[in-house]
Amino acid sequence: MPLQQIGFDNLVFRIRNFVFCLDTKYLNLLKMRKKEVLMKIVKLEKSLTEQAYDILLDKICTGELASGERLNQDELANQLSVSRQPINSAISILKSNGFVEETGRRGVIVSPINLDHFNSIYEFRSAIEPFAIQLAFKRMPETANLEAAQALERGWSAVKSGDLKEQIAADFNFHQMIYNWTKNSTLIAAMNTNWFHIRRAIGLVVNTSVPAEQSWVEHERILNAMMIGELKLSEAEMESHLKRAKDATLDLMTDQI
Repeated sequence: MPLQQIGFDNLVFRIRNFVFCLDTKYLNLLKMRKKEVLMKIVKLEKSLTEQAYDILLDKICTGELASGERLNQDELANQLSVSRQPINSAISILKSNGFVEETGRRGVIVSPINLDHFNSIYEFRSAIEPFAIQLAFKRMPETANLEAAQALERGWSAVKSGDLKEQIAADFNFHQMIYNWTKNSTLIAAMNTNWFHIRRAIGLVVNTSVPAEQSWVEHERILNAMMIGELKLSEAEMESHLKRAKDATLDLMTDQI
């Protein structure tokens, strides 16, 4: 075989080998990338325990699982199409956060919102939320008018629908919006710590003592005062709003004792 042919064949072999190496590296890179993406997806997905916890907590906060109601782990597992293990784990977390309690023979029940607990929540809110109005007034985002309009639209839609769950969610969203406008990380963290106890208290008010229409008239007054630059009026409206909800619900709870 001529030397030129040998040299050419050798060159072809080297080129093929180089291309093969590139293909192998590329395939390995794709595999690594796919693995990274899958790992991220897995991390983003909630565990069955977390999902069960979120569902049960939502049912407690909206009153679907009422105060004093017994939690049957088998029934809950069937409803959520999971085994007892994630249900038991979720209940343990709810217990540590004060939403359910052990009662001996009756098993685990939804913790009642007693007078002292409800009163302490509203004392906390009465101190924090008028102050939140002050900070939100100074630090409102450029989108505040739009956000306020959307919050009110959601609230009035919930009132018209008669959907209690959506009314509670809309009410909670209204107050959460004001917390976020403060841009105060300490205040937001303090509210986050008590977030679901506050949400549950709001649920109790909406479900039992205060007509939804009245709440949204008051919400509208709070926001309107903020938008026209009347800080003191907005603070006063918030204080009045919280006091009325607290007094009406405490009166109802006292009558039921």
